[in-house]
Amino acid sequence: MSGVNLNNLRRLVVKIGSSLLVTRDGRLDRDWLSGLAEDVAALRSGNRQVLIVSSGAIAIGSNVLGVNPRRSRLEELQAAAAAGQVQLVHAYQEALGEHGVAVAQVLLTLEDTENRRRFLNAKGTLGKLLEHRVVPVINENDTVATEEIRYGDNDRLAARVAQMVMADGLVLLSDVDGFYTADPGEHPDAEHIATVAKITDEMFAMAGESRSEFGSGGMITKLQAARIATRAGCLTIVASGTVERPLHALANGGKCTVFNAEGTPAAARKQWLAGILEVRGELRMDPGAATALANGNSLLPVGLVEVIGDFGRGDVVMLVGANGEELGRGLAAYSSDEAAEIIGCRSAQIEPKLGYRGRTVMVHRDDLVLFGSES
Repeated sequence: MSGVNLNNLRRLVVKIGSSLLVTRDGRLDRDWLSGLAEDVAALRSGNRQVLIVSSGAIAIGSNVLGVNPRRSRLEELQAAAAAGQVQLVHAYQEALGEHGVAVAQVLLTLEDTENRRRFLNAKGTLGKLLEHRVVPVINENDTVATEEIRYGDNDRLAARVAQMVMADGLVLLSDVDGFYTADPGEHPDAEHIATVAKITDEMFAMAGESRSEFGSGGMITKLQAARIATRAGCLTIVASGTVERPLHALANGGKCTVFNAEGTPAAARKQWLAGILEVRGELRMDPGAATALANGNSLLPVGLVEVIGDFGRGDVVMLVGANGEELGRGLAAYSSDEAAEIIGCRSAQIEPKLGYRGRTVMVHRDDLVLFGSES
């Protein structure tokens, strides 16, 4: 096998399963983490961006508290997450620091990816970290999540993160080396599937439950994650991480299943924006702003001539030209009240008007779609 060419991926999200990071006695496997850090550093040296979604906090914290994660109540798991998360991030900081790579901790809940305002906040934070060449280490915020809102596994969280940052690659590392026609642990004749063009209902019927002592996800959650990510234009890879340098092994022919992306991240995001029916307001632009958008730029406050409607930050608004024609749609970076205050303002004028240093754009180019345009 020639392996998966990770060098073709500009922005990669790597999800690490608990069974890889944590030994059976609940301790961090620092040797394994050191190998992963070497892989991440190698990818970054080629000007690629890497985000890590890591499980393991509850497993590590359960050892600290002396509780069984499989038989503990929610509040005990939350306490274990709090105790384990600090050790987990510190371990990543040490491992990646050996290669001169800075690390940041980001904790998310389901609502952070589903609520558009929180989505924009999280997206902005992750974007700035990548801009400053910092590797985000992301985990579900188990210390505050409840049974109603928590993901319960990090496969789907990783897919939502990939969707959020418009990643073009997602690697799900655990103790399985891909998708099979049946559970290979129970069916020795199960066939490995190397490439999946489209995820079907039949594939979900083939998937089995998690057998890991610490992991909460199984192949079903990996399929769910792959469906989310591939629809967002993100190539998704399910591979085993049980080797010393898992990403290096993957690139050199390691067995895996590749789920092909449906288009590109940018195209998928544009399609999503164009299809949203609930439009909360309008931003009317001057001809110069409309030309700037057509050239692939963001909408700036200086190009606004009128704000119509009552909307909040993160709501979808129509982008309207000087002649009243709807040119596209986008996610507003300001509420309607704030937008009305800064109509026609240049970046340096925003703070005096609002009383705080706000964003320089009204709608970011990654958060807008122009009708009749591929940009």
